[in-house]
Amino acid sequence: MSKPSKKPARSRPTKARSSLLGLGLDNADGHKRVTTGEKFVLLGGSEETHARMTETVLKTFEELKRRDKQLETVEPKELAEIMHRAKPD
Repeated sequence: MSKPSKKPARSRPTKARSSLLGLGLDNADGHKRVTTGEKFVLLGGSEETHARMTETVLKTFEELKRRDKQLETVEPKELAEIMHRAKPD
């Protein structure tokens, strides 16, 4: 008699999930700044730095939407270019 063969457990395909993480390291005033969105988290920084990070990320996601692209699928080089252009002067 042969043993019944075990079928391998089915694994569900996982969706790629991506997020942006921004860290501001120039905080000297003791405030804990945290800004979160669906696909990003910004932590720390001075008031000015945190505001710049927030503006950059929001403009980046606006541009991705204009290009009809998702964070999970955009090429790293293209994302870097978008973020560089989104950075406030």
